[in-house]
Amino acid sequence: QLQASGGGLVQAGGSLNLSCVASETIFSRSDMGWYRQAPGKQREGVAIISRGGSTQYTDSVKGRFTISRDNAKRTTYLQMIHLKPEDTAVYYCNSPAYGGFGFVRHSWGQGTLVTVSS
Repeated sequence: QLQASGGGLVQAGGSLNLSCVASETIFSRSDMGWYRQAPGKQREGVAIISRGGSTQYTDSVKGRFTISRDNAKRTTYLQMIHLKPEDTAVYYCNSPAYGGFGFVRHSWGQGTLVTVSS
């Protein structure tokens, strides 16, 4: 129901664009968010976009990451620029609950690995 793609290996300072396709059931009624889990760390929220297009970002990615959504394609995007080694993680998408990063509505789907080399 949630499938992320677009990850890869990139040098520091580079860019990547991630995509997440969701089922109609999930996408049409939900805010959408990107999350990531770095090796040895807990999963954290990265960015959220509401059904109306309002966005919020965790502080560490502000000014570098942009979240967007295409309702016709049921797809959520994460444009990442000026990548840093600390952005290395498996990236996932999900639907946030209660408007913040703390809780999600669905089981985790397939993530996509982003590796940023120094």
